[in-house]
Amino acid sequence: MNTPTQKSAQRDDVRQQMADMLMSYRVSQALRAYAELPVADHLATGPLTAAEIAQRERSAPETTFRLMRAGLTLGLLTMDSDDRFHSTPLLDTLRNDAPGSLRGMALGLTNRSSWSPWGEFVTAVRTGRSQTREVLGMNIFEYLQQNPEQSREVTGLMECVTSLWAHGLVGALETSDVDLAVDVGGANGALLRLLQQRNPALRGIVFDRPDVAAAVEADVLHDWDDESCVKILSRCREAMVPGGRVAIIEFLIGERDAPGVAALMDLNMLAMATGKERTLAEFDALLARAGLRRTAVRTSDSPQKIIEAVAA
Repeated sequence: MNTPTQKSAQRDDVRQQMADMLMSYRVSQALRAYAELPVADHLATGPLTAAEIAQRERSAPETTFRLMRAGLTLGLLTMDSDDRFHSTPLLDTLRNDAPGSLRGMALGLTNRSSWSPWGEFVTAVRTGRSQTREVLGMNIFEYLQQNPEQSREVTGLMECVTSLWAHGLVGALETSDVDLAVDVGGANGALLRLLQQRNPALRGIVFDRPDVAAAVEADVLHDWDDESCVKILSRCREAMVPGGRVAIIEFLIGERDAPGVAALMDLNMLAMATGKERTLAEFDALLARAGLRRTAVRTSDSPQKIIEAVAA
């Protein structure tokens, strides 16, 4: 049995946990500032004072110092006795030249197209539909087409996601018996290139929206409602050669009492688009409507799963 002192400590722990969760948006926007300035790149060759970075970026010295001082708390920076800031391995992940840099994620997750619809998230829950059109004046895809700079940031976000997860997915996706792979919604083709590194004989086609050549945008199933998903899958079914298969790379909602990270990704779909994350049973229903049949579900180091299907 817990003593009164232990119960009090537990209450304090959960209150602090809740407080940290509520304030986490501040960290995201601070990281955007670090990415935009960009502090990690300035410190790549050695320590600098906040005033020196402010001079390079033409930012206000006092507020630049305040930003960097907060970086001490976040573990992004250390400071020496001469008030010079030093980078840490955590901040180095935002360097432009870092392998697998996450700078694009810092920008893509915090720009207006990704951020603003969350301001009406409660309305989305109450009404059952995304409020992106009400907030941005149009749906997310139209908005990105008309705002190329933000579209480029979303492109960077998708490239970062690929760098985080693609190697694990490629390791789980067997293509030794495949001559041609069509990556539907393949954006910049990063996943396809990794598949071709493992199988140099593999020919590939990246298929995406017309504006992708100018600013890449991901067309994956979780962005879309059921009817649109069936249409996409049906077109894949029509284009399949005999013996071909479809590989769907998506998050899967887990058991009712343990839905996993996909449940949080699902809230983003509610805020941003018309789609959702789905259970395996829901994917099976979509496949059946498109004339396909699931044959396997593969796991990898990635939090996503690979659902393989053939013609029914």
